[in-house]
Parts: sequence; C-alpha cells; structure tokens
Amino acid sequence: MTCDTASELLARHDQSHVLRFWDTLAATDREPLLTQVAELDFASIARMRAMLTDTAQDEVQPFEPAEAVELIDPDLSQATSAGEAALRAGEVGVLLVAGGQGTRLGFDGPKGAFPVGALSGDTLFAIHAHKIVALERTYGTAVPFYIMTSEGNDAATRSFFEEHDFFGLSPERVMFFTQGMWPALTAEGKIILDRPDHIFMGPDGHGGLLSALHARGVTADMQRRGLTSIFYFQVDNALVEIADPAFIGIHNLRGAQLSVKVCAKRDPEEGLGMVVVQNGREAIVEYTELTHEQKYERLADGEFKYNNGSVAIHVFSVDFLVQESTAELPLHLAHKKVPTCDEDGQTVKPTEPNAFKFEKFIFDSLPHAERSVNVVFKREDEFSPVKNAEGKDSPATAQQDMTLKFARWLEQCGADVPRDGDGAPLHRIEIDPLFARSPEALAGVLPEGFVVNGDLLLAESDEEC
Repeated sequence: MTCDTASELLARHDQSHVLRFWDTLAATDREPLLTQVAELDFASIARMRAMLTDTAQDEVQPFEPAEAVELIDPDLSQATSAGEAALRAGEVGVLLVAGGQGTRLGFDGPKGAFPVGALSGDTLFAIHAHKIVALERTYGTAVPFYIMTSEGNDAATRSFFEEHDFFGLSPERVMFFTQGMWPALTAEGKIILDRPDHIFMGPDGHGGLLSALHARGVTADMQRRGLTSIFYFQVDNALVEIADPAFIGIHNLRGAQLSVKVCAKRDPEEGLGMVVVQNGREAIVEYTELTHEQKYERLADGEFKYNNGSVAIHVFSVDFLVQESTAELPLHLAHKKVPTCDEDGQTVKPTEPNAFKFEKFIFDSLPHAERSVNVVFKREDEFSPVKNAEGKDSPATAQQDMTLKFARWLEQCGADVPRDGDGAPLHRIEIDPLFARSPEALAGVLPEGFVVNGDLLLAESDEEC
C-alpha cells in the first residue's frame, strides 16, 4: 500500500488523522504504519462507530432457563462409547484459547507458561499437553492441537513449546495461529494512535476466534485431517477434562452443532453467563445482563432459577465452525484507558477511561446453532481457573482443587488418604496425566492397600507404584 492509497482509504472513512505525523516519520517507520492501515477492517469499524452514535439502549429480550442434561447411566455409558469411537477414528481435535498474558498473576509471559503444578511445578501448557498425549496413548489415535495466541504472546508461546519439545506432542499436530486485532475508538469514532507511527490495537475477543480460524487456514486444516468435532477450552482452567469422551459422545449422538458444559454457580454474584432460551433459540446471557432479582431468584426446591453457568468448555462440529467463520457476531464495547498520542507526538497514558474497545464473544454463536446440547458437570472435577494472584480463582485455589480431585481418585481406587477435621487432605497430591488420566487408569497401576503418607507426586517416571 502506498501513502496515496492509504490517504484515500482513510479519507473515505473519515480517519485521515491517522497519517497526521507522516511527514515527520523515518522511512523505516512508514511501512509498518501503512501495513496497519491496509489490515484495518473498515466494515467492522463502521459497526463500532454506529454503536457509539446509537443512543437507543438495546433492550434485553425475555428469557427462561434452558434445559441441561445430567449424564447418568445408561446414557453416560452410551455417550462415552460414542466419544471413544470418535477418538479412536481420529475425528476429534482440540482448540485452546491462549492469548492472555500472566500480568494479573505477577508473571511475565504467556499465561499458559505459568507454573501451577503443586509439586511438579508443571505449567498450564504442560498439564494440558500431557492430557492430550494421554488421550492419544489411551485410544491409539492422533489428536490435533490448535492454539490461538495473540500478537503479544505468539512468539513466546511458540518458543515455549519448542523449548519443551512440545511436551511429548507431535509438532506436526500442533498449530498456532493469532487472533484478530481491532483498533480502539474515541467517543467521536476516531481511530487512536498510541505513537506517531502506530495505531493502538487490541484483541478482538474470543469470538474473533471464528473469523481467525478461516483467515489463518485452520478450518481448512481441520477438514483436511478429517476432523468432525472440536473440543474448545481456555488456557487458565487447570482442571479441564480435555476431550472428555462422554461430552464428545453426547454431542455426536444428539447431532449437535455446538455443545456447552454447564455447572452450578458458586454464589448469586458469580460472573458466569447463564444458558437460556431467548427468542426461541438457546443463548448465553451475560452476568451483567441479569437483574438482581434474576441472580437471586430460587425455585421451590431451593435451587437458583438461573443456575447453569457456562465456563467456556464447548464442543463444536467442524461444519458449524466453517459456517460461523463468516457470520456476523454482535459487538460488545467497554470504556477503557488507552494510551494516546498527543499533538506533539508524545504518548500519554490516561488516568481515566478515554476510549472504547470492542470485542466479539464466542458464545454469541450459540443462537445460530440449529441443534445444541447443554451438559451438566461437577465444577470440583473440571473447573478451577487461574485468574488472580491471590484469593478466589488463584494458583493456590487451583492447587488445592487439584489435590482434592486427586484425593478423590485415590480413594475411589481404595487408597487411604489422611484428611484433617475439615475433610481436607493432609498432604499435597499431584497426578501427572501421563501417569493416569482417569480414576480407572489409576486403579490399574495403584498397588492394593496404597497409603498416602506424605506429599505425593505420581508422574510417568515415578517408581513408587
């Protein structure tokens, strides 16, 4: 793109100010700015500007709780068998959203590189990768692993996997791709420069995954490999059961295009989106869209009326991902603090929100699905996010939840796990997925009469068992 072409394009969209420092830029700084201009999605920017000038408030349409399935036998056995058959046939892939940094954890690097193993020090990436390797070994299959990064952590994520030999995965089956980036806008709808030669850009949200899959050739790769189902999760969930066969199976048996795992919310104020029926279609209503009454409303049996929350564990059909890659999802905006370039070309960091960022959310594709299924799971078994440095949803709570989960596994196998008066295990326990990926697998390697008499790490190379 030339300067003249960029000037004409920007003028056509009322954004000529983007090149206001052009004459002062060094030649080496001009080309990257022109590249940014060439990559701007002006159709989406027009939608963003329309949101800013639309004074009408979107009214939330009425909704009711959606039905959810609690898998118990015989349905559980049937679903598990169907999922295992799909895994053995090589029809299942795994998709990880991992564009975040570890900033809130006080960690300099991709969040997935954060060490969370209580005894091993294994990182989130290592734990997730080992679960996939364990699946491949169990079912004699190949499970492609697609990892969506961001511009800010893509290079570091790739290097981290290379430095650790892909944690036992075949590099041929690991595909990295970056999510899209969007500019922030002023209240007047103007694109923001954070340097004279640079447009401020931010991730377009986890919903941007859908268009990125198409743009980066990922859906084409899925089709080439003959995949039919894709398991989706986010990097910070330390307990996630990746490609759980029963979940894959019920998705396939129901002919679903999108399936959602749901769990009971921790308390009325927990920020989980609720799975509902709205305008005759299933949807996920954001926590912020629930009234106080809806958050606290209870049924006759004492359960919350709106209780089934989504924690971003899904199964997509590949055909649905292809369909949605060109679909237009709603935009969500937030008033944020964004560094700006003043008239003297100096970067100014604001102390108050000064700009609007826009995102797309993956769950907004749910109403587009002709067939979907919501599957209830126990959060103590499958959901413990690492979001905060301390307190709730922190590394400490994730390690505690992992110890509790593995203690239940051991006791299910007949082992003796000493506990304190409150029922908490006296010792830290960690089981590498390569040692055992399920209680059933653990039972096959655990000696009879096994007793936990100290901190216990069961890893692939462990000789204790």
